[in-house]
Amino acid sequence: MLRRVVRQSKFRHVFGQAVRNDQCYDDIRVSRVTWDSSFCAVNPKFVAIIIDASGGGAFLVLPLHKTGRIDKVYPTVCGHTGPVLDIEWCPHNDQVIASGSEDCTVMVWQIPENGLESPLSEPVVVLEGHSKRVGIVSWHPTARNVLLSAGCDNQIIIWNVGTGEAMINLEDMHPDVIFSVSWSRNGSLLCTACKDKKVRVIDPRKNKIVADNMDEPICVQEMDSSNGVLLPFYDPDTNVVYLCGKGDSSIRYFEITDEAPYVHYLNTFSTKEPQRGMGYMPKRGLDVNKCEIARFYKLHERKCEPIIMTVPRKSDLFQDDLYPDTAGPDPALEAEEWFAGKNGSPILISLKDGYVSSKSRDLKVIKSNVLESKPAPKAESIMPVQKPTPPPPSQKMEDKLEEVLREFKSLRDRVILQDRRIARLEEQVAKVAL
Repeated sequence: MLRRVVRQSKFRHVFGQAVRNDQCYDDIRVSRVTWDSSFCAVNPKFVAIIIDASGGGAFLVLPLHKTGRIDKVYPTVCGHTGPVLDIEWCPHNDQVIASGSEDCTVMVWQIPENGLESPLSEPVVVLEGHSKRVGIVSWHPTARNVLLSAGCDNQIIIWNVGTGEAMINLEDMHPDVIFSVSWSRNGSLLCTACKDKKVRVIDPRKNKIVADNMDEPICVQEMDSSNGVLLPFYDPDTNVVYLCGKGDSSIRYFEITDEAPYVHYLNTFSTKEPQRGMGYMPKRGLDVNKCEIARFYKLHERKCEPIIMTVPRKSDLFQDDLYPDTAGPDPALEAEEWFAGKNGSPILISLKDGYVSSKSRDLKVIKSNVLESKPAPKAESIMPVQKPTPPPPSQKMEDKLEEVLREFKSLRDRVILQDRRIARLEEQVAKVAL
């Protein structure tokens, strides 16, 4: 008789468990907009959730510890004039988050260290370049202040958030709507999925498609007959991929290996309620003392429910086979270095003693023309006439000028947004009058 050999894997017995009701976030009006993004973004400090909002688009930003019922008047991030479609935390600053909206703009926000105490309507920077709604935003994994956006105009724009400039525009590569965009581990390549049923691997700095419409898959895995969109979350440290079906009530997870058959089914976590969206905690936000290898934030119709994935272990010691060094919050490159052609792998950190979040520095946006011209010194600071040249302005004066310029830019952007909204309303009134 032939004996069936069971494949050995330390993740075979991974099991999922939803937290208690008092550890959930309740009474949240999760967005009903018809768009296939995750609607939720998480980091070790905050959970952000796109919500229904009248008169524009908004999302909640809650400190992780603020569980229980969320007051209806809790302050939101509310600067967009159309529904918010996608949000993502910056991997190098836990207080910076980007959002894309139906109003065709991308906005980058600085969240106060302890969360919001009043509504936040003024972003650090508004990025305008798309002609149709922006459905995808994605930060570069290793370069500071590099942000990608993809819109329904079938374009991908890569921005230098530090200067507010569009540095790369990938046009004419996608004949239809872009459904998904992912960076490679070191951020040198992009992978996109398009409505034309093709997967493309792109070198964005060379404006070139490296691979397109791969002929044969190395593995095919049957899922089910559901027509819901799958939200994939991949852990490069453990080579485990989690598939969350939007509108489904299950999370399936698989282990990826280098040898055939490459994809190995591990298990399925199921609940009664379907998920409207899903957030995925970075590895540095997990509890290593409980052998937690993944944590999801499942969106219900009126609730956000954390789900913890753990590997059962008897020992209380640190399990180094479950927690190899993982990507930390420090960027490997500056934006200018990456745009100049340099690559850098993630800077890894150990989780042996647990990750302790440090204070993040504020995001500053300096327009290129500000860098090109130095501000003039104030009259009272000019030295006596016998000096050939006045002294350079103090750092305090430069900081004050930057602050004034930021306020001016913010007001200008807000006026532009309001003008667009007024024009849109006038068009609607004209149509009703006809």
